[in-house]
Amino acid sequence: MLLRHIRYLLAVAEHRNFTRAAEALHVSQPTLSQQIRQLEESLGAPLLDRSGRSISLTDAGQAYVRFARLALQDLEAGSRAMHDVQDLSRGHLRLAMTPTFTAYLIGPLLARFNRLYPGITLSIEELTQDRIEAALGEDLLDIGIGFTGEHGPDIECEALFVEQLSVVVGANHPQSSRLVWLEQPLVLLNTGFATRRHIDDYCRRQGVKPRIAMQANSISAIIEIVRNTPLATVLPQALAEAQRGLRAVIIDPPLPQRTAALLSRKGAYRSAACRAFVELIKAQPTTD
Repeated sequence: MLLRHIRYLLAVAEHRNFTRAAEALHVSQPTLSQQIRQLEESLGAPLLDRSGRSISLTDAGQAYVRFARLALQDLEAGSRAMHDVQDLSRGHLRLAMTPTFTAYLIGPLLARFNRLYPGITLSIEELTQDRIEAALGEDLLDIGIGFTGEHGPDIECEALFVEQLSVVVGANHPQSSRLVWLEQPLVLLNTGFATRRHIDDYCRRQGVKPRIAMQANSISAIIEIVRNTPLATVLPQALAEAQRGLRAVIIDPPLPQRTAALLSRKGAYRSAACRAFVELIKAQPTTD
């Protein structure tokens, strides 16, 4: 059995079609079929059910693929470890964060990281926390920035700082000094965002129904809407302080706090670049 056999099987399992899998692997379909047959013969069991319109895994195939994915992740981590540059003169970091952090935390943080380690390249993604955890589990990320709470069994969570949510209005909001926020029309993130779930939980506890005039799936869009309209929103207080033309409004009872956290896959190898980033973000001043 060779490593390519595992890669070929995983591609067929993902695409559920020999033609599409062969195209993704840049091999011919007969070559792919032959390699899968060789793997099945070496294991002594059929791994694929070819009887339907699309290819599916047999019970044996499902069991094997689960461990094959883990083995491939470990092999790729081993390759990165072997080529890791301990002096940080070069390297690569794969990072993702939930959307609110892109508006106030990540810019200054990565500016410092780049000044300290200019030879390190970064891949940065903005994802929901569920997608961050899935990407960590598939070894597509080195580290994520999200929140404490419930996580998958393979995810390790390290608390960073407490983040305070706040009502946010434009700097020239006509009622900014006497805002009764639940009486105001709001623009909120849609329900796929952790921030929105915190807001909805707060409203349920208070027994109120907010007046939602707009919903969006973009932090930058919400910021521009609040800057240019009388609408209010709910976002981290630190974001309002970092963004020009916004103002945080204190309400009673206060909106919930939440704890920002580093997310990683349990047992995953941390490169020198990843360790340097973790050290830098942990040295950040905490957010009150």
